[in-house]
Amino acid sequence: MILAAQSDMVSAAATGEQTPLDRDALVAALRAQAPNYHDRHPFHVLMNSGQLSQRQIQGWVANRFYYQKIIPIKDAAILSNCPHPEVRRRWIQRILDHDGEDEGRGGTEAWLRLAEAVGLGRQDVLDEHLVVPGVRFAADAYVTFARTRPWIEAVASSLTELFAPDLMSVRLAAFERYYTWVEPAGLAYFRARLTLAPRDAEHAIELVTRYCVTREQQERAVAALAFKCDVLWSILEATHHAYVEIESA
Repeated sequence: MILAAQSDMVSAAATGEQTPLDRDALVAALRAQAPNYHDRHPFHVLMNSGQLSQRQIQGWVANRFYYQKIIPIKDAAILSNCPHPEVRRRWIQRILDHDGEDEGRGGTEAWLRLAEAVGLGRQDVLDEHLVVPGVRFAADAYVTFARTRPWIEAVASSLTELFAPDLMSVRLAAFERYYTWVEPAGLAYFRARLTLAPRDAEHAIELVTRYCVTREQQERAVAALAFKCDVLWSILEATHHAYVEIESA
């Protein structure tokens, strides 16, 4: 199905045809971005095989926090561009998931607790002095994308959540097996995403298949997801360079 969807898109581009994909073919084209997801990055390979030092884990947690903190900002940008109240009413739950409905709750707080569990000071993470330029640039580019592109393209970009549960399962198992010095309570963020990511992906798929009705819109949705894969890959690439390549040189 995935190869068929890709073939359809290539064929249409070659002939100038603009026949929309049906729902299954569009979903398959989106899922075809899986090989570009950052679970295949060398940094994740090292992490998931227990080969990172405590300093390298800390560097990843501190840098990934910069991405975590922009997620609700990105979602707020989608809300600001979306003209449909019924979409906004449901999408806003993503902001609450990350910011928490009360102080001391939510995904951002859970990530700060992970930072403490790996031995970082909370203020060290909040001050962002450990964030490397490449991570900041990539995460900021994602926010700019959500602010400046049509809202449904920004929704499509969120569909890396299609691939996230598998990564979270592997990551959680790796931390429990190899990084036993990490306080188990600090892994709560990973556990929560095992259920939240599929829920969010299902909603985003529903929206993309409903509102991307022309071939051009569908192709832009797939391109948006490809862009998001590039963002996540770039974040890891910058982290890998700063905490693995330089330290090994």
